[in-house]
Amino acid sequence: MTLRRLVAAIHRLYAWLERHEGLLWWVHSLWALGLGVVVMWLGARNFLWLRLAALHVVVIWSASLLLANFVDRPEHQSVWWKRLRLVINYVTKNFYQQILFFILPIYAGSATLGSGNVAFIILVGVSALLSTLDIVYDRYLTPRRGLNALFFAFNLFAALAVALPILASVSNAWALRAAGLAAVVGYATIALRPSQLTRRVTWLTGAAGAMMLVGAIEFLMPFVPPAPLRLSNSRFSTGLDRNQFEAVWPLDALPARWSGRLYAVTSLHAPLGLQDTVELRWFKGGRQLWQSNPHDFVGGRREGFRLWSAVTIGPDAPAGPVRLDVVTGAGQLIGRLTLPVAAQ
Repeated sequence: MTLRRLVAAIHRLYAWLERHEGLLWWVHSLWALGLGVVVMWLGARNFLWLRLAALHVVVIWSASLLLANFVDRPEHQSVWWKRLRLVINYVTKNFYQQILFFILPIYAGSATLGSGNVAFIILVGVSALLSTLDIVYDRYLTPRRGLNALFFAFNLFAALAVALPILASVSNAWALRAAGLAAVVGYATIALRPSQLTRRVTWLTGAAGAMMLVGAIEFLMPFVPPAPLRLSNSRFSTGLDRNQFEAVWPLDALPARWSGRLYAVTSLHAPLGLQDTVELRWFKGGRQLWQSNPHDFVGGRREGFRLWSAVTIGPDAPAGPVRLDVVTGAGQLIGRLTLPVAAQ
């Protein structure tokens, strides 16, 4: 093949790629989604991969700052600047995918169906999906400075909120507060131009916004799953072996108009060394019967921590099923046990 034919073939290939650019990007999005499923499989099996999240965050943050403050400028309209922008987006998309698809199953394992923390799982899932949609990410998300900053801030919050309790052995409450402050800083550095940082009004507005976010985090803590905490091997019973922490005479349903002492036994999985507090709250027919004092637990064991609690149900208790909520000191629902009333 002569040089002229080779050049002509390259031009034809380039023209074909330009004509089918949209289709090829959608094919790549499907590939990225499939790769994300593999990363989810890893995330459900080895939490220690979270150590790489710090590197991913630094790369995404640096690339986003480069894109916002240097590449996306009115005078940078040549084809080479557009190609540099494409490369930066490609790198950040892949790093977002690795982080988000990794933490998604960790959060999902700690979520309780029917509770408010499912909404947070949906947000993380939508964010992970957006990172695989090349056309949406390249054309609609990153060109908008504020939207790109918000996307980064939320994902930074989600990553730190799950990584800090696992890797730094801090409580979920402190992890959420630290993640919230980091999200404020991350948003400001991308959303604001360097010239805006010299203005006093920018700092006053930023301080007010940070204070509002800290207050919002205190209110929104119960909506974030307390990853990686979860319950398993839970039973209700009318008796308890206090030496083995095993249920005696277990119940699958509560007899109608039953009264007496009711026990609940469960395992709290807290791997890789966690430090937090746990409360147990009993309900019947929607009315709270009793709430325990906060129980501190430190460490982490694969077999989990055995928890038990008991409540006395009197003849004047409201009708309806019995429910036991296990929550962290921050109000995050770890798990919910429900004992229905037997049909008469």
